[in-house]
Amino acid sequence: MSSTWLITGATSGFGRLVAGRALAGGAHVIAVGRRRDRLAELAPHGQVTPVALDLTAPDAQDVLAEAVRSAGGLDVLVNNAGYGLFGAVEQIDADTARAVFDTNVLANLTVLRATLPALRAARGRILQTSSLIGQFAWPSSGLYAASKGAVELISEALAHELAPTGVKVTIIEPGTYATEFSTSLQVIAPNDVYLPTVGQFLTDFAALPPQAFGDPDTVADTIMAVAELDEPPLRLAVGADAVEHIRASLRSRLAELDRWESFPRVPVGERA
Repeated sequence: MSSTWLITGATSGFGRLVAGRALAGGAHVIAVGRRRDRLAELAPHGQVTPVALDLTAPDAQDVLAEAVRSAGGLDVLVNNAGYGLFGAVEQIDADTARAVFDTNVLANLTVLRATLPALRAARGRILQTSSLIGQFAWPSSGLYAASKGAVELISEALAHELAPTGVKVTIIEPGTYATEFSTSLQVIAPNDVYLPTVGQFLTDFAALPPQAFGDPDTVADTIMAVAELDEPPLRLAVGADAVEHIRASLRSRLAELDRWESFPRVPVGERA
């Protein structure tokens, strides 16, 4: 019996690549995205239920739940929709910050609420797309990293909560890959205060050579492989840069924890 996958962000990037692979493997794919024309392009490749939807819309949960009911259930969720926002924390206004959390965090929760009953029934798989900067932050990445960090911790809690049901959760943490991510990326230009930090980081990032960006097929292949594992990891960094930077961040945090674990060394009440 073929499996049923629901993939958000299926019109571009990792979501589009995963959708193509799932269809080629005989899966029924509920492909979710904003662009109806891009969803229609998937139809010749297999059994597709296209769902043109803004995941922040008030009825999004009901629309997704109905799509899953009509498909007769769900085996795999690839919760992939999102976009990037780069700029100094101080310079990102409330509406802009709210928008990135609405899409990257609250919409992610909407998808989970719509699909979890069917995934529990199937003892299915959940793959949550995060980022290497879901584990730490660079200058300019504060709000985006915070949104991905929220997805990471929500997913970790969800994995614990779902453990008795047989549903497995994996957080995919890609490094830097050549996808359409940059075309939807919102960048707030730094003012003079933040030129030495945010400005320098953005300049250095823009100067990266093409070979610094990995082949996105690697991430799609990884998602397909991990979905088949009986005991998948909770977190999976994909790409040498993701592994390198996450490892460096964890080592730095451990070193700081060790250095300050006894602080304050003199109890406050005993100070002169």
